[in-house]
Amino acid sequence: MKVMDKASLMSRNKLQRAQTEREILGLLDHPFLPTLYSYFETDKFYCLVMEFCSGGNLHSLRQKQPSKHFTEEAARFYASEVLLALEYLHMLGIVYRDLKPENVLVRDEGHIMLSDFDLSLRCSVNPTLVKSSSVHVSNAGTGGSGAGGGILDEEYAVQGCMQPSHFLPRILPGKKNRKSKSDFGLLVGGGSLPELMAEPTNVRSMSFVGTHEYLAPEIIRGEGHGSAVDWWTFGIFLYELLHGTTPFKGNGNRATLYNVVGQPLRFPDSPQVSSVARDLIRGLLVKEPNKRIAYKRGATEIKQHPFFEGVNWALVRSAVPPHVPEPIDFSQFASKDTARGSGGADKKVPDHHQVDKDNDPSYVDFEYF
Repeated sequence: MKVMDKASLMSRNKLQRAQTEREILGLLDHPFLPTLYSYFETDKFYCLVMEFCSGGNLHSLRQKQPSKHFTEEAARFYASEVLLALEYLHMLGIVYRDLKPENVLVRDEGHIMLSDFDLSLRCSVNPTLVKSSSVHVSNAGTGGSGAGGGILDEEYAVQGCMQPSHFLPRILPGKKNRKSKSDFGLLVGGGSLPELMAEPTNVRSMSFVGTHEYLAPEIIRGEGHGSAVDWWTFGIFLYELLHGTTPFKGNGNRATLYNVVGQPLRFPDSPQVSSVARDLIRGLLVKEPNKRIAYKRGATEIKQHPFFEGVNWALVRSAVPPHVPEPIDFSQFASKDTARGSGGADKKVPDHHQVDKDNDPSYVDFEYF
C-alpha cells in the first residue's frame, strides 16, 4: 500500500501529481504494470492499494550481482519487459518520465512491474499505420495530427487520454466497406502486414522532472519535451544494467547535468558488452530528440534492433526470468496481538521495517506498507 501524506504533498505542490498517478493507475491493464486494487483517503492520507512485489527493485538486485551489473542476457530480459510496458503506456498517451532501476519492481515469479507514476504526463494520441518493411508513416486518424497528439500536461491544459480499444474503429474499414485481405494489403502499400503505432511525439511539456542521471538533454535545456524522453531514459537504463553505472554521472548534480548536455557518450573497457548492445544504446542516447531511435515509430523500431534478435515478443511473459525471488515468510510481520503467548504476555516481535523517515528522501511524500 502506498500511503501519501496530504500535508506534505500540499506543501510541495504535488497534490495534482498524486491525482494524476491515481487516474493513470486506474487505466492500466498490462502484465508489466501495476494493478490498482483500491483507493481510499482519510483526513491526512491518500492510500493506493496495489499488488506486492516480493523481489524488491532492479537497483537492489543489480547491487547483489557479483560485479554489480547484469549479464547481457539478463539485461535483455528486463529491457524487453520494460520496453513492452513503455509501448503500452505510449499507446495510452502516457509519457512515463521516471524510468530507472529503482522504479522497476520484481514480482515473486521474477517478471517486472513499473511503479511510481506521479511524474507521468498524460496526453492525447491518434494512431497511425506503419508498413512493417518501411519507416513511412501514414496518418490513420480522421482530421487528426498523427501520432503526435496535443499537450494535455496538468500545467498547461486539460487532461485527456485515449485507450487502445478506441483505435481499431478508426483504422479498419467498417463491415459494409471492408475490403478483401488482398485489397487491404494494397491499401497499406504492399503485401506485408501493417503495424499499429501510437507514439505521442508532438506532446510538449516544460516541466523539469526526473532523476539527474536520467534526465534527457531537452529537459535540461528547457526546450520542452515529449515521448522521446522515455527512449533516452531507456538508453540510460540499459547502460546501467550492463555497466553498473550511468554514462554521464558527475561528481555532483551540476556536473552530471553538464555531462548530459555537453559530453559525448563513452563506454568503459570493462565490462565488455556486445557491439549490438552499444549500437542500440548509441541510438537511444542521441542528444537531439528528433534524431533518436524510436522518435517516430516508437517501440516498434527498438524491437527490430539486432540487440533483441531472438526475442519472441508475443511470449515474453512466458520466458524464464534470470532471477526468481525467495519466498517471503510473512509471519515475521505478525502484529503483537497475533504474537501473544498462551499466558497472554506479548512476545517480542522484531521490527524489520525501521527506517529514518525524517532523513530518507524516499519517505518525504509517501510510505510503502
